[in-house]
Amino acid sequence: MTTTTAAAGAAHLDYVLRLGDSALVLGQRLSEWCGHGPVIEEDIALTNTALDLLGQARLLLAHAGRLEGRERDEDALAFLRQEHEYRNLTICELPNADFGRTILRNFLFAAFQLPLWEALSSSSDAQLAAIADKSAKETRYQLRHAADWTVRLGDGTEESHARMQRALDDLWPYTAEFFAPTPVDSAVEAAGIGPAWSSLAPAWERVVLPVLESATLTVPARTPFLSRGKEGRHSEHLGHLLAEMQYLQRTYPGAKW
Repeated sequence: MTTTTAAAGAAHLDYVLRLGDSALVLGQRLSEWCGHGPVIEEDIALTNTALDLLGQARLLLAHAGRLEGRERDEDALAFLRQEHEYRNLTICELPNADFGRTILRNFLFAAFQLPLWEALSSSSDAQLAAIADKSAKETRYQLRHAADWTVRLGDGTEESHARMQRALDDLWPYTAEFFAPTPVDSAVEAAGIGPAWSSLAPAWERVVLPVLESATLTVPARTPFLSRGKEGRHSEHLGHLLAEMQYLQRTYPGAKW
């Protein structure tokens, strides 16, 4: 294997792990709402979104295991890696806080995921293209659900508007990570595997900005802050999430149901 081929393979793997880890971590975070939603319909909706994301994660991590070639399946990649080995976007690991903040994060993330899945449906990686095609259908519903609630809460009562504005002020800086360029993006784009994430910014803004305007929310100014979860540099919150998620697998190694 040449150095160039090895580098391309590593970039391909890293790109797929970004997708799988982001879905896994956000799915785990949203599962915390199960039984705690404000009304039963939204409890079920958030739980279904978590299940969709975990389903995407399973497909993506299984594919990553095949690309890696170290005989690690989706369970090994989900439960037996260290914190710095995860490549999820930082916004996915942040605590849920209240319902409005959770909804707004779902909206910001789904608005990024959808154009990404649509672009990946024509990937030169046939397996990834098939996963993207399936995932896009799920993400369209998630985006519509989250956008509707963002408007209802943002343009609702004085209290709901204030909570949503605080949530936007807190979450907005983390969205810069979606589009921060990396060498992995350049290599994957050159190979026809997927788009550089920086190229998705205009499509994301076309969806996000009109919804935030309808929700009467003020978009914060950009700052120099840049989270780097997709490079393996995480917030303090991921370690706590993984400790809970990985507990059974690490306590009873190799256990089977």
